[in-house]
Amino acid sequence: MAPQVLSRTLVTAKWLSEAVRAGRVGPGLRVLDASWYAGRNARQEFKERHIPGAAFFDIEECRDLASPYDFMLPSESHFADYVGRLGVSNDTHVVVYDGDEVGTFYAPRAWWMFRAFGHNQVSVLNGGFKNWVKEGHPVTAEFSQPTPAVFKARLNKALVKTFEEMIQNVASLQFQVVDSRPEGRFRGTELDQGLESGHIPGSVNIPFHSFLTETGHEKSIEEIQDIFREKKVDLSKPLTATCRKGVTACHIALAAFLCGKRDVAVYDGSWSEWFHRAPPRYKVSEMKRNK
Repeated sequence: MAPQVLSRTLVTAKWLSEAVRAGRVGPGLRVLDASWYAGRNARQEFKERHIPGAAFFDIEECRDLASPYDFMLPSESHFADYVGRLGVSNDTHVVVYDGDEVGTFYAPRAWWMFRAFGHNQVSVLNGGFKNWVKEGHPVTAEFSQPTPAVFKARLNKALVKTFEEMIQNVASLQFQVVDSRPEGRFRGTELDQGLESGHIPGSVNIPFHSFLTETGHEKSIEEIQDIFREKKVDLSKPLTATCRKGVTACHIALAAFLCGKRDVAVYDGSWSEWFHRAPPRYKVSEMKRNK
């Protein structure tokens, strides 16, 4: 793994704080808070405290509003218009973060969305807002209105898997599938946010938090490679990530990217869609087996 790949994919709080202090946040560098919380108002929390110069990336708005499934990718025009209003152009380096307790939760989804729409100059703040605050870097309630920019989006379909492609893969096994949900939800022994759980036949379970240290930072490249190796996931072969809503699956894509694998696809509908559309025989659950 070349060190420059790591530095471009993850940025440290120290690096970002120096950029903020030097006044580099602007058309060439945009910082986006991609937080989302169940039962909490992420936008309000952003208004009360955020990284200076940051804008709020609302995952509730930047999605396919017509889809019955949460957080599905928006159209190219929707994404382009949305991030353009946040001051992001095709020449902007974007740094995404969120304020989740684990360190990073939704930021990898925003990172993957930018890459899916053809923007590779995007990084995740390693350790998230939690560690930004812990390290004593500045926060503000001051609202900054970025100057709108022109962003041209082009969806890279190779990074997105559809329900039809996932169904075909159950028989063809053309690509590996890794599920990032907790083990109980993968096995089907506990409910998944009120939904019966289980997994896609042939998929492997690597809970997303496996890639994070106790402090909430991304583990080392060697540790990540060992995790994939222990689960018999071959990073030299095609790989697709899935989860509940297509969010923590992006942690799989990020972890593999850090190991040099840049073509991990995400099944955008994930279990939410699979549960509602797949035939019963394609929903593996220990709970059903034990009934």
